[in-house]
Amino acid sequence: MLHAQTAANTTQVLCQPQVVGNRRIPKESVLARLFSRQGDVYDPTTVERDFNSLWNTGYFEDIRIEREDTDQCVQLVIYVREKPTIAAIDYKGLNAVTVSDVLDRYKKEKVGLSVESQYDPTRLKQAEVVLKEMLSEHGHQFATVTEEVKTRPPSSVDILFVVKEGPTVKVGKIVFEGNASLKPRVLRGAMKNLKPIGIPHSIIFESLFPRTFDSTKLEEDSERVRQAYRERGYARALVGDPVTHVRDAGGLDLLLRPSKGKRVDILMPIEEGGRYRLGGITFSGNKAVTNTRVLRAQFAQKDGEWFNATKFGKGLEQLRKAYGQLGYINFVANPTPRFDEAKHLVYIDVDVTEGKPFYVGRIEFTGNTVTRDKVIRRELMLEEGQVYNNALWEESILRLNQLNYFDTLKVEDDSETRQNEDEGSVDLLLKLKEKGKNSIGLNGGISGLSGTFVGLNYETNNFLGLGETLSVSANIGDLSRNLTFGFTEPYFRNRPLSLGVQVSTTKYDYNPAKSYGIQNNGTALSAAQNSLITNYNQGTTGLSIAASYPIRRSLKRVGISYTLQRSSITTFNDSTRNVFQTLAFRSQTIAGQNALSGIVTSMITPSFSYSSISNPARPRDGKELSIAIQIAGAGGSVKYYSPVLSYRQFFPMRGLKIDRDGRNVFGYRIQFAHAAGFGGEVTPPTNRLYSGGDDDLRGFDVRSASPYVFIPNKIDFPLTNPDGTTVPRNPSNSTLGPINIPIPVFRIVPIGGDTSLTTNMEYRIPIAGPVTFAFFDDFGLDVNLQASQLRESVLGNDIITSPTYGCPVFLNGTCQGGISGKTGVPAFAGLNLDTVHGTNWVPRMSTGAELQVILPVVNAPLRLYYAYNPLRLYEQIPQQLALSNAQFRTLFPASGIVLPGSAPGAGDYSAQQALQYYGANYLLREPRKTFRLTVSTTF
Repeated sequence: MLHAQTAANTTQVLCQPQVVGNRRIPKESVLARLFSRQGDVYDPTTVERDFNSLWNTGYFEDIRIEREDTDQCVQLVIYVREKPTIAAIDYKGLNAVTVSDVLDRYKKEKVGLSVESQYDPTRLKQAEVVLKEMLSEHGHQFATVTEEVKTRPPSSVDILFVVKEGPTVKVGKIVFEGNASLKPRVLRGAMKNLKPIGIPHSIIFESLFPRTFDSTKLEEDSERVRQAYRERGYARALVGDPVTHVRDAGGLDLLLRPSKGKRVDILMPIEEGGRYRLGGITFSGNKAVTNTRVLRAQFAQKDGEWFNATKFGKGLEQLRKAYGQLGYINFVANPTPRFDEAKHLVYIDVDVTEGKPFYVGRIEFTGNTVTRDKVIRRELMLEEGQVYNNALWEESILRLNQLNYFDTLKVEDDSETRQNEDEGSVDLLLKLKEKGKNSIGLNGGISGLSGTFVGLNYETNNFLGLGETLSVSANIGDLSRNLTFGFTEPYFRNRPLSLGVQVSTTKYDYNPAKSYGIQNNGTALSAAQNSLITNYNQGTTGLSIAASYPIRRSLKRVGISYTLQRSSITTFNDSTRNVFQTLAFRSQTIAGQNALSGIVTSMITPSFSYSSISNPARPRDGKELSIAIQIAGAGGSVKYYSPVLSYRQFFPMRGLKIDRDGRNVFGYRIQFAHAAGFGGEVTPPTNRLYSGGDDDLRGFDVRSASPYVFIPNKIDFPLTNPDGTTVPRNPSNSTLGPINIPIPVFRIVPIGGDTSLTTNMEYRIPIAGPVTFAFFDDFGLDVNLQASQLRESVLGNDIITSPTYGCPVFLNGTCQGGISGKTGVPAFAGLNLDTVHGTNWVPRMSTGAELQVILPVVNAPLRLYYAYNPLRLYEQIPQQLALSNAQFRTLFPASGIVLPGSAPGAGDYSAQQALQYYGANYLLREPRKTFRLTVSTTF
């Protein structure tokens, strides 16, 4: 309302306008909307513009401008009454959908209804429509929604949506009319939205549970039925408008209770038409690419096959991408079918509108507040002024995702193209959202290799915004301790040469608890049976320098690294000690304990890798191939080589089918490894290949899957009386201990393989946020292919063969009359250790389910899994004897000899006990199932 007074004859100047009635909106915001300013000449037309400007904001229910004349100026007084704000929004009776889903739909539909927003009846009606649509999608087509608005003084309102959902509406019978060629079961299977839930391809169990009826999805399913025909050659198939009939459910449910709610029966009329084979594909309008064979090669379907509309559509998409690689971003292909009814052939004429090639104009970025432009540009496969190539742009996005500097980028969502038709150029805009470049965290947990551990780590993957990586980590646990410092420069001197250095000191205790049972008639574990446990620790200090270079700015890289390490090993049982001290993995002049200290490894590792995996932490699609060959021997004290080939791939899945938009992920890995010494030396025992653990064979303990060998041992067996007491060396001085008989025996020990093959498969189902459920299957095979790689050194063999074995006569405190290890024990003479029959070429498999939770502080997955092992080692192994029973008996005092402090028959009894302890067979039985909690990663 505008009250005007009679204007004076003199010029009237405006005072500062006043605002009255505003509560939430500041006075300054109101004045900023006015065209009238203090000192201006009063103009009724301008005041009217002021009124319209304020009204169009939508902030006010009522506005009036009054004029008051004073001696000095004209005063405009603006009276406003603001629209009330929404204080609360509640939903009564809403059960089929969650409030959070409703709010998300409001955002998607741009309803603009939220707490603290202004009350607008129009928006309220929009929200009502959206609610009804959502309820309809969830099977409540008869739902009603009403709203109640209550005033909350002084200027707010409460909104209550009262929902009556009504009966649940589900799909009833689905009937097809006119389908002479395809069975109803096939057509129902094509209806992804409305087909019943059941077991696919089970015929009688496919229709167990009806789906919720959603009328908005019926047209989509009708097109899918038509496409099912067109995929099988029925190029002219038509599907009429479906006819629906609503009825009461009736009958009984699976629990034999009366069914409630409504059912919608669907009748779908079909005109199949004839079935056609593809006669050929011709092209017209193709001026830039005149070779029609190249164009035809984009279509996978061959002439003469039954026409498949889906394959043909994919061919058109491939054709569009092929032209896009040449810069023709406005390429359009219009296919026109021609039918030969006599021969039942369909010919497709593709009219090509190429447009003109576009060049890259400007490439710009937003959101990179820390990362410098040059760090981003060096990862791009396109440059300004170059012919635009959509494949290279997609590959550029992939390379940026692999940096892990930004939130995951998608071509369709995070990049924009702006065409300039006149200049034939296209400008590219990339919208980035940076991740935190620094990570300081506490990590810890339980791991098969590291045991229980806790640690601190610091990492920056974008140091100073230049892309360098700096990391420091320290972990300590009951089985491991390590300290690591690393630095990587991805672009050395602005060239795509990546250089990195890492310094580390580690210590691991390899003390795996074997997961197989050892049975010996219920008796306690013997010394021979204890030999099955491999127990040692290894401390290593090392320096590694690595370099890599991309191949023609592609996703392929070649690299080389040099590692210099110094390590020492401490063993904790005789079997492990004998293996490590006697194998010829060092110079022939070093054996025994000296072979386990000061081991210097000087290793060069050339490598090749290819990776199209966009998210290394949580891969969803892509593949990766890596090949590396470790070659140790350029200096140092060991000589061996170890090639490792690994390939893994991931697919987005919907159910059991690959679907780009699917939320589940199927992944697999195949890994092959080999290790062998050269130059007269064998692979160090610590570098032989073992399987088992959280990252390869989940149902087996760490490093427990391995071939076995019989290792020669020298055992001091106490001479024992038949009553179980030992015979003293000096009856008058018990501190000297018993008489020990040195005897030659073989012990079985896991040795590791020289060749391994591991495969892993996982089907991952995201549950919510960081929680994922997965089904898995692991397979592993560790074998010894080269017997020469289990060769003892001459000095190592001398440790076993040089002693004299046996003590048939004990005189003056020493044993006399024994046999020489070199000549009297022929089984010890050979230098090669034989793999135990039945433990080589043993396939192992674990299958089960796993729950993974990414811990926010540890930043690693907490994994709880159950594994069942259908393939495992379960073998009765006969003991290998160093001597025959008769020869073995001669190592002990004869029956007629009675030593001081001994009883008659001590020699016979001791020989029998030694044969019982060290001649017993082994039952190697790996676990049938495993249930484990760990903090570690899979492939």
